[in-house]
Amino acid sequence: MSGWATAPSRRCDYTGRIKVADDSKATDVGARYAQALFDLALDNNELVAVEADLKSLKAMSADSADLRTLISSPAFAADDKAKGLLAVAEAAAFTATTRKFLGLLAANHRVSHLPTIINAFQALSAVHRGVVSAEVVTAVAMTPAQASGLAAALRASLGKDPEIETRVDPAILGGVKVRVGSRLYDASLKSKLDSLKFALKRA
Repeated sequence: MSGWATAPSRRCDYTGRIKVADDSKATDVGARYAQALFDLALDNNELVAVEADLKSLKAMSADSADLRTLISSPAFAADDKAKGLLAVAEAAAFTATTRKFLGLLAANHRVSHLPTIINAFQALSAVHRGVVSAEVVTAVAMTPAQASGLAAALRASLGKDPEIETRVDPAILGGVKVRVGSRLYDASLKSKLDSLKFALKRA
């Protein structure tokens, strides 16, 4: 992990060619790290493989409460996060580039930004491939007819065929949430109920 696991206080070399500013006050940390990884993967002709790694990690996180806690909780030390993520990466046979990047995130105390980084990376990849990437979240799995109707609606709205990634989250209760790039369209029942509660409190 030489050159990856340790980081200077302000700036960290990314394999000696790409640098990511380590500024805790920045609001676009996820976007900057995603751009650094995207550029490196593109230069190394590993874009497809690295994106597959990130998609796999995203799916594993959605399925595992323990992994979500490891990623988001500040209670874990950087070394513990690195060991946990690298164990997952090894078991899933991730590329060396992805494994080193996860180690870098842990060393820079940026693991909590991983969900944002993955979304931003997928958006960059979609733009590179000339497609629009959309993440769709529903309370229950959509039927084929519903999925087809949603794809048609997104196609009409976006002007091109969307690359849709679906996820089931019972917590939204009903309806649908659609994220396209940095834009979130929230038509979930939970969002509507939260809005109603807020309106009632102000009444």
